[in-house]
Amino acid sequence: MAEFGALSLVPPLLAIVLAIATRKAVLSLFLGIWSGGVIVTGGLGLGQTFDWIAAAIGDSVFHAQIIIFTLLLGSAVAMIWRLGGSHAVRNWAIDRIDTKRKAGVAAWLLGVVLFFDDYANTAVVGSTMKDVSDHLKVSREKLSYLVDSTAAPVATLAISSWVAFQLSMIESGYEATGLAADEIPDTFEVYLQSIPYNMYAILAIVMVGIVVISQRDYGEMLTAEHRAAETGKVTRDDARPMQDVEAELGEPNVDDPKLLSFFLPILVLIGVTVGSALWTGYGPGATLYDMVTGADYAVALIFGSFAMVATTYALGYAYGLLSLGESVDTTIDGFGIMLTAVTILVLAWGIGNVVEALGTGDVVAAWAESAGLSAELLPVVVLFTAAFIAFSTGSSWGTMGIVTPIAVPVAWNIAGTHTMVAVMVGMVFSGAIFGDHSSPISDTTVLSSTFTGADLIDHVRTQIYYAITVVVVVAGLMLVWGFTRISPFVLLPVGVLALVGLVYGLSEFDARRRGLDPKSAGSSPDVPTADD
Repeated sequence: MAEFGALSLVPPLLAIVLAIATRKAVLSLFLGIWSGGVIVTGGLGLGQTFDWIAAAIGDSVFHAQIIIFTLLLGSAVAMIWRLGGSHAVRNWAIDRIDTKRKAGVAAWLLGVVLFFDDYANTAVVGSTMKDVSDHLKVSREKLSYLVDSTAAPVATLAISSWVAFQLSMIESGYEATGLAADEIPDTFEVYLQSIPYNMYAILAIVMVGIVVISQRDYGEMLTAEHRAAETGKVTRDDARPMQDVEAELGEPNVDDPKLLSFFLPILVLIGVTVGSALWTGYGPGATLYDMVTGADYAVALIFGSFAMVATTYALGYAYGLLSLGESVDTTIDGFGIMLTAVTILVLAWGIGNVVEALGTGDVVAAWAESAGLSAELLPVVVLFTAAFIAFSTGSSWGTMGIVTPIAVPVAWNIAGTHTMVAVMVGMVFSGAIFGDHSSPISDTTVLSSTFTGADLIDHVRTQIYYAITVVVVVAGLMLVWGFTRISPFVLLPVGVLALVGLVYGLSEFDARRRGLDPKSAGSSPDVPTADD
């Protein structure tokens, strides 16, 4: 409710600041929710606090589905570990992926290929690359960055679970313009036109490639990579990884681990998820486009993860490695390794309930709308408005839902062109993803840390340097566009060159300031081969 005004910003910002300062995500999120309870009730607010936390699960089928998906993935990860699949893929990859650059490129390309859903993307890429990157002394912070900064950006640029939601938001925005139906263009055409203006998503993916290929880092990532290279510690000493399979489950008792124990469950997850998504979107006369945009991706993820677990059970039985009782016990152990992730997810969603009750997003959007902006500056203002809302709420989808229906009619009223509307759509998506990447209360940030086994706050603290670099370049490009209307296809290559220059320049400056070699952490460590 908008009457809370600036107070509505307190709960999410308190949670974020505390999380980054203390590295205690659970405590920080709870205190953020509690502060909202105090604001709403004017008293102690504990009852309201726990109502919001409970509602994070009970009032949302989607949230419950994501929890089921996460727990099932934990079960599958535990089963693959017990079957020796993680060891098998590590041994197989050692002779093929023998440098940090190769590992980074593999993670980058996997992230681009698995474009159909950001949650499945983080699960597959994180699980696949974790043991390999550990072997090569790549920090968990670096792997989390590679996973997180491809998952959501790729999902907004291809046919995915995000696109259907994006199309509905564009349609809602046009409805708010008051235009006649015959004057409103096809929403998919507007979405396609918006893609080159979704510059953060495009350049974030490019940035991953630049960092991986150049092997250069700066900020806290430089610290993390030097620690891993010099000491072999892929997490810092006091870190609290979102999952630690080896510590929880011990070494698997498998003398001859099979690659099939790793790759078959992963392929089943991908195949069943995609097939189920198309099936849930099917109807009489439905086209492939209709099936993709009408799919229920949350249900598809549950079906895919369940099929993945079932496959591991079958492999355990076929290889004679695990009895049914042992598989069930391993499943329960797998649920346990996801307990921290589920707790943080629920609390992050609880913060979402707080900001919805306080009207945080509406307050920020109203401030931006009332600023009396020119057409030249509007794209950058929308970019940072969406970024701030996503950062504060931890929800890129929620941000799109708040800002798009406002930004579209504002763009139409100021410029009167569908091109400007497409630009606004691209800016909303860009800002939402940037805010998502920068926020410790984002569910995709939590899941990226979970499936790579990183500390959540360490992931945020290291990734934010790169996210800010990209968004600053995007803001500069859009300022140029605002005053010149140069084609985005000209501006994007300029952005790529700017990122290359910034990565080299910032890595040199930061390394020299600390007395470090900007590339030493990226060099290949002396590691044994599979035959040693």
